[in-house]
This record gives sequence, C-alpha cells and structure tokens, in this order.
Amino acid sequence: MNKKNWIIIIVILVAAIGIGIYFYFSNNNKANDSQYEANKTSSEGTAQNKEEQTNSSDDEKKEETPSEENKEESKEGNEEQPAEDTKPAKEPTYTEKALSSFSTKIYSKDSARQNNIKITSNTLNGTVVKKGKTFSFCNTVGPSTSAKGYEKADIYDRNGNKKKGLGGGNCQVSSTLYNAVLAVSSLVVTERHEHSNNVPYVAKGKDAAVAYGSYDFKFRNDSEYDIKIYVEPTTSNLSVKLVSLVYE
Repeated sequence: MNKKNWIIIIVILVAAIGIGIYFYFSNNNKANDSQYEANKTSSEGTAQNKEEQTNSSDDEKKEETPSEENKEESKEGNEEQPAEDTKPAKEPTYTEKALSSFSTKIYSKDSARQNNIKITSNTLNGTVVKKGKTFSFCNTVGPSTSAKGYEKADIYDRNGNKKKGLGGGNCQVSSTLYNAVLAVSSLVVTERHEHSNNVPYVAKGKDAAVAYGSYDFKFRNDSEYDIKIYVEPTTSNLSVKLVSLVYE
C-alpha cells in the first residue's frame, strides 16, 4: 500500500471519529434537553398541581368557614329568645260599697231542706252581676239534681199542695235575694213569681218562687257599677248582702 492510500485511510478514520464524536455530543445534548424539558414539564405540573391543591384547599376552607353573614345568622339563631311573659293578668282591684242586705228565718230543721239551702247558697255566693246585665237565678244555680247532692224536701205544687221534691228550700234563697234587690232602686226586677201557698219566712207578696225550666227570678243591673252577691246560711237564718264594686 502506497503512501497515498494510507493518507486516504487516515482521513477517513479521522472523519469517522469526528462524525462519531459529533453524534455522541449531539445525542447527549438532546438527551439533556429532553430530560430538562421533562423535568421542566414535571416541575410545572407539580407547581400547577400544588396551586390547584392550594386553591382547592382554600375553597374547602372557604366553604367550611361561615361567612360573616352566616355568622350573624348563626349568632342570631343561637341567641336565647326572651321568655314569654307567663304571669297571669293582674286582677283589677276594687273597693266594695254596701247596697243592701236581707235575712230570713229558717223555721224547718229538716236536714234535707237545710242541705239544699246550703248547696244553693254556696253556688250563688260571690256571683257578680255586670252593669247593664240581667241576672237569672235558675241559670246561675242550675237544676237541682241528686248528682249535685240535692235531696227531697217540702215544696208546693201548682195547686198549693205540699209535697216532696229535689231542691226543696231553694225558694227561701231566691225570696231572700228578692227582698235584698227590692231595696236597691237601680236593680230592676224583670221576672218574679209568687208561691201557690203562703210561706212562713217572708211577708205575703214578698216571695219569689223558682223551679228550673218553669219559674225563674231575674233582675237587671241598671246601676253604674258591677254588683256582687254574698249569701250566708246557718241552721237558723239565711242572709243575703249586695255590694257595688268600685274599681280603682
């Protein structure tokens, strides 16, 4: 092999080595660039994910943390409501002014009659008749029944005959009240019935017979004040007192 051929071979080898070195460094740079791009992309993705996670976390915190308006509403909702005033309405105060009183003697000692007078007196006692209103004895006392404790005692039938009937003795209470009402000019009697026979506890024509569903004793309060009825029975006497209520 001559010198010229060796020169060609050497040139080819040098060229080949040079090309190999060029491709080596070129590929290495590309790999580094790719790694850099990959790292860069990964870093950017990580940063973006962190930002998204941060934003998501902030949003969750915002949702979990009540707004000022919600805080106010929650505060208002949690505030204890003032308790309703459960105190009963104050009763009006008044002074009592005596109007009239009347008493009758209880002649009969019959226990049934005494019992009936006591029941009716207790029912009637404390009754208030408002001004302008009409009082009804029968509606206030109600029917005389054994369920209420009434017993059979002497009464008069329509023909003046004495017989036994529930509530015997009630007429003495109504008659005593009638005479107390007669003493007050502003109390107007609107219904009153005499007995079919004389009664021993009041003068003739001063009685007031009552029988639930047929005979009643009524009067209207034309005074300027409400009136109150007090009834007090004993074994010997029956007393009725009327007072006017002067409100303060």
